[in-house]
Amino acid sequence: MEEKRGLRIELPASSDTGGTTGSSRPTAGRRANTGRRRRRHGRSLRGDLIPQHLPGSRSRGERFEGWVAESAQRLEQLWGVRVSDIQFVVNDIPERLEELTTWQERAPLASNTPAQPGRPAVITVYRCPVETAARDRVPRADLIHDVIVEQLSELMGLPPEAVDPGYGESHA
Repeated sequence: MEEKRGLRIELPASSDTGGTTGSSRPTAGRRANTGRRRRRHGRSLRGDLIPQHLPGSRSRGERFEGWVAESAQRLEQLWGVRVSDIQFVVNDIPERLEELTTWQERAPLASNTPAQPGRPAVITVYRCPVETAARDRVPRADLIHDVIVEQLSELMGLPPEAVDPGYGESHA
């Protein structure tokens, strides 16, 4: 069973003891970790550069994941339970990219894995190839939706136009 690693975030465990030993006094040469420090000369940022409620505060990866989620929600409204059981994963690049591009002219934009007993169907969208393909030609959100519709149509055995009537409108 292969582990999907596209959306997982792990924080490193903190091993900082604050510069103190068993006693409550700081050791020589180290200050106690008081948690609050003075900002000298007023030359550092006091808060976020862009407030969290504005779209510019999100990273490219977070925006991409948001577009994948919007596309999945749109398809779930159209198909209901058949789509709600599918797991959507975002990875930066496909595994074994060098091998794939030796016999293909471009990197795959997505892949799918059919459902198996005990495991849901999985649609994996690759962020870097999609962003490269969308450059200056198609809005990214539209291309992401079309890629997901193509993968879903493969899983369902239907043409993409039957899965979503709006498929391909961004290409026209």
